[in-house]
Amino acid sequence: MLKTPRSRRRVVIVTGMATVMAAIGAVSYQASAAEVAAPAAQGSDARAVSIPLIPTAIQPPEGSRPIGAYVVQTGTQNYTCGDTKTYGSSTPEAELIGTGGRVHHFGGPSWQSERDGSLVKASKTADSPRAGTIPELLLTVTSHSGHGIMDRADFINRLYTSGGVAPAAPCTPGTVASVPYTAVYVFWDAPA
Repeated sequence: MLKTPRSRRRVVIVTGMATVMAAIGAVSYQASAAEVAAPAAQGSDARAVSIPLIPTAIQPPEGSRPIGAYVVQTGTQNYTCGDTKTYGSSTPEAELIGTGGRVHHFGGPSWQSERDGSLVKASKTADSPRAGTIPELLLTVTSHSGHGIMDRADFINRLYTSGGVAPAAPCTPGTVASVPYTAVYVFWDAPA
């Protein structure tokens, strides 16, 4: 049986999330039954945890602790065609599910808990290119708002990416290309 691009993405995400769960541990956030539709992870104590296979360039600072992991349930990278008839940078639009329930990921880039409204914005600190897909990232949280599950997040990794690459063909200025992608996002608390 041939695997479709969709089934290949699903295999990558399941494998990635399984690796994260093996390194971090089981879900410890009190999620509702409806929110436990996908696996997630959260550290159970204050020990530093290392997730295998995170490229050196995008590892969070030594001593950082994972506080949650989320898988992209549905998501696109949205590219707008510029005056040069090529697609520029992307804006994400994704629904994530994991440790603290559902999270909306959107432009900024921003992540907002659908459970409690807490929100973080971040900026790219480093990337690790991957052939045929958007790069894996380390982001540093630049602002927090509200109180809830996002309060302790200081760093974010985007890992195990699949898809999301801008179309290479010339485009009509102003058009938007929405390219599906999947990834695992791990949120980290800074070392004390």
